[in-house]
Amino acid sequence: MSLKNDWWKILIGVSMSVMIYGAFMYAPPAKGLGESTRVLYFHVPCAWIGSLAFLVSAIYSILYLRRQKVTDDIYAASSAQIGFVFTILATVTGSIWAKEIWHSYWNWDPRQTSIFFLLMIYAAYLVLRSAIEEFDKRARLAAVYSIIAFVTVPFFTYIAPRIYESLHPDPIINADAKINMESRMQHVLWGSTFIFIGLYYWLLKIKSKIALIDYTVENHELQEEG
Repeated sequence: MSLKNDWWKILIGVSMSVMIYGAFMYAPPAKGLGESTRVLYFHVPCAWIGSLAFLVSAIYSILYLRRQKVTDDIYAASSAQIGFVFTILATVTGSIWAKEIWHSYWNWDPRQTSIFFLLMIYAAYLVLRSAIEEFDKRARLAAVYSIIAFVTVPFFTYIAPRIYESLHPDPIINADAKINMESRMQHVLWGSTFIFIGLYYWLLKIKSKIALIDYTVENHELQEEG
């Protein structure tokens, strides 16, 4: 590993360690939530990165429909897959918090319900990609689906949970729809979010490189058979 080219990877690793320390030792618990507040610094960034990854997937899907470049489809698929994983992590960490506060991992709260539907929408995207073998047809249909699917992301993530009364702790942590946290909590939350963005970028580079290699090998084999 070249230190000159990969310094940012080392920085992400070190920063992640600092963030974990800050989440458990530096930031104070929120009033009314106690030590369960610690989940916040992992749950919120996972949810945000999930939304970001789906947005990037939609953008690359638009680019694919315009330019028909293989790399655009690869980035769209890779980002959607990573977003799906981060959304699962957001669901799991949210369930851990729910068990502590509500004494049940799953309560069909508006936020839990909305993230469940979001997972189903993008699970269907992954199934669609795996069900079609022809690359051009798969890429076109997946691109259209990704664009349409992203329209639901703001609704299920930010709108639907606020339409209905929820037990989610926004009123406690984020009163009046403003960031109104103790300063140390903000430091850790924002730091965690930026670190997760770096981690997402790293994962996207790795995933897209692997996908491009797979595409190249598959194309080469098809040419040899032809």
